[in-house]
Parts: sequence; structure tokens; C-alpha cells
Amino acid sequence: MFCRNQTTRATVARGSALEMEIRRGKFRKSVFLDTSQDSDIQKKIDHEIRMRDGACKLLAACSQKDQALEASKSLQTCSTRIMAYMTELQRMKEAQIMQKVTRRSSDAGAMDDRHPCKGKVAISDLRIPLMWKDTEYFKNKGELHRCAVFCLVQLGGEIFDTDMVIVDRTLTDICFDNTIVFSEANPGFEMRVELYSCCSEDDYSAGSTPRKLASKLSSSLGRSAGKKFRSAMEPGPCSPVGNGGATPLLLPVPSVPGPKYHLLAHTTMSLSHIQDSFRTHDLTISGNEECSYWLPLYGSMCCRFAAQPHCMTRQMMSGCLKVKLGGEPQSWTKVYGVLKGTSLFCYHRQEDVEANVEPAFTIAINKETRIRASEKDPQSKVQNICISNQYGGEEVTHTLTSDSREDTHRWMEAFWQHFYDMSQWKQCCDDLMKIELPSPRKPTPVTPKQGSLYHEMAPLATPSSEGLLLQDNAVSAEIRALLSSYYNDR
Repeated sequence: MFCRNQTTRATVARGSALEMEIRRGKFRKSVFLDTSQDSDIQKKIDHEIRMRDGACKLLAACSQKDQALEASKSLQTCSTRIMAYMTELQRMKEAQIMQKVTRRSSDAGAMDDRHPCKGKVAISDLRIPLMWKDTEYFKNKGELHRCAVFCLVQLGGEIFDTDMVIVDRTLTDICFDNTIVFSEANPGFEMRVELYSCCSEDDYSAGSTPRKLASKLSSSLGRSAGKKFRSAMEPGPCSPVGNGGATPLLLPVPSVPGPKYHLLAHTTMSLSHIQDSFRTHDLTISGNEECSYWLPLYGSMCCRFAAQPHCMTRQMMSGCLKVKLGGEPQSWTKVYGVLKGTSLFCYHRQEDVEANVEPAFTIAINKETRIRASEKDPQSKVQNICISNQYGGEEVTHTLTSDSREDTHRWMEAFWQHFYDMSQWKQCCDDLMKIELPSPRKPTPVTPKQGSLYHEMAPLATPSSEGLLLQDNAVSAEIRALLSSYYNDR
């Protein structure tokens, strides 16, 4: 127990030190190498830190329960993303160091620099079954336990969140309709799914001191003491350093009055879990029945988990070829070849590809295909490429050639790379799996509906509201800008 606490404190200290470097502008120079990729992640970290600071202020300003739950969800998501980006930066630094070491030891011999292609990985139709007691679900007895839940899905440095769902005993499954797609995944990926829960019935004063209570405190304590009390209630640890606030701790999530989400369950999935069907996966459950955020899970989740390697959806090689079928020496056919998926598509001319015309014929290129370089043609002095496939127990061989030795070499390299990609992505290259891209969110009108948090913030910004917590016009303007961008992005 003592060692675990020591490790946790050390992790928190490292996270805080790294974030202090970020805020002081020294992070890129003192910690990581200055590359364009580092700079991109640095910008993402800076953006998430600003969004997290805004989410803290947003949470402190909430006056309704559902708004506070959404704000707390945003706070949890931002903090998780910051940690993921910092981990990705650390990984990049280690990779850069290893690359330098490899270059120094290059005298030891040539190394295989072949890397597999990337691909899309998608999770959709996420369902988590619940196991209510008979007295709760069928007889509707006992206290109605209601929780707000959402999922965070992480792959590498990318993190996506699902919509928030309110769950009680009237539901048999927690259903998330989001389709989450990672566009640049490696075949060795690990995707982590985390389920967060928060008891929506807890008395947390809807995220901050209510207006009436704030007015009573301000009037009963007096103007001077009331100001000191209100300043003490402000989320100081989450205010930006430029405004004189303290640097926030990265771990744990900044302490702000309001609802708190807790990790209820999680799982990690990899390439071996991918199947082009709706399947069940095991969950590791955290917490117990004594926790306020507890929900009776079966210990499993169902989802559709699919992948599309780039070698299955993109042209990996294209160019002019001559194809000979069989052993007749004069049966060469000029084609424009396109290597994509499990086929070499052969068109009469290049324009047919752009016009989406059906190919003249196709040659199978799959895990059972055999490709070899034949002896040089004595007339053209160009090496041929022989592609052999089994059709109904009979072997059929196509012979390919190009106009130059360089083109033939490029085609051979493309075929070897294609086979390597297939060997790494395994079952994902048997057939093209279907991935339905998530539909874009409907644009939100500039003026939200009455009752929204944006609308409620308007009276808070007026100087005459002496009894309210937010009296700084600069802070109010910042929150209004955050709210505006929040509604426009949804």
C-alpha cells in the first residue's frame, strides 16, 4: 500500500512538472525535440488545457443538474486527453532517441525498414447489459438509483467520447449510438474503452452555490467578507497562470465543486478482437455496490469492431503493364493495372479508372497467391513477374512485364509490401469490412433555446448582480466565448 501511494504521488508530481513546463513555454525546448510533429501535439495540449480551464469555470457557474453533468464530463475528457498527448510526446521522444542509436549502430548490418500500412479502426453499436435485481426491475421496488454514464475510447494519442446517457432500473442495456473511427491506426494498436459513471442524485448543489444561497451569504456576511468568501469559492487551481492563478495539477482531475465521474469499467481490445460482426467482449469492473456511482453490470459489452487497412481501400500501386495468360508467346495484352485490396484490376486505359468503368479483368492477389520473378526475356531483357492462383483445383498463372527494369522493380516491391501488409492486418484483409462513418452533428443555431446554460450566463455578466459569484466581466466574457464555441461545435 505504501509503495502504491509513493508511485501515485510520483506520477502526480511528474504530471504537474510537465504541465508547468507547457504553461511556461519551455516544454518543447527543454523536454522534447523540436519537430513539426511535436509542435502539433504541443498545440493540442495547449488547446486542451485552455478547454479544461474553461470547463472548470463552466462547472462552477452551472445552476442546473444536467448542465453540471455535461460540464463535468467535458472536464474529465479534457484531462484524459492532456495525459494521452503528454504520453504520446514521451513516446515520440523515446522513438527519436532509439532512431539515433540505430543510426550509430548501422555498421552492424542492414535492417529491414519495411513498415505495415495504417488503417481505419471503428467501434459502433456499443451496448452494455445491466443485471438488475428482480425486485428492482420487475417489481419496481426500492429507491430509484439513477446515474449519468459515458464512454471514453482511446487509441494511441486520440481520445473520443460518447454522448452522456442517464441510466436507471427502467433500462436493461446502456446504449451508445456513436460511431467512433480512428483513421491512422497501426496493426499493433491497443484500443482502451472506459466507462465512467456519476450518481445524478448526489447533492452537489448543481455544480456551485445556488443564486439564492450566494445572495444570502453575501448579505449576511457583509460586502467585504462576502467578497472574500466568493473568491475562496472560485476554482482558483484551475485558473490560467497568466491570470495569476496557481498551476493546476494534471492528476487527479482539478477539484471543483460539482458532480464527479468515476471509472466504472474498462477493457482493452486489439487486432485479434476484430471481426466483421456484432460480438461480446469482457469488461473489467471497478468499484462495488457501496459506491454511489455503482451500476449492476454483467461484466461484458457488445459492439461492432471493424477495421479497414489502407491496402484494402487505397491504390497501393498503379501503372502500365503487359499481361500474358498461358504459355502462348504472342498473347500479350496492354493494360493499366491498379493494385488495391485483394485484386490487381486491369483496365484497358487509365481513363477508365477515373470514369469508374468496370475493369477488363482482375487478377487475385491474396494470402494464397504466389508471386515470383521469372528469367529475363531474351528479347526485351526485362525480368517478368509471374502471379499464380488456384482456381477450382487448377493453377492459373499470369505473366506481367513492364516497359523498363525500374518499373518492374517497383511493381515487385509493391507486391511484397502488399503481402506484408496483409500478413500484419491478418483477418482484416480477407474481405473489406464495412465502416459507417459517423454522421456530422447538426449545426446549433447561434441563439440557443431558452433555458440553456449560454442563456443563463447573460444575467451573470451584468455588473449589478452583486450577490452572484461571477462579477468579473473579463471572466464572464471568456466563459461566454467558451460556451459559444461549445454550442457551435456540437
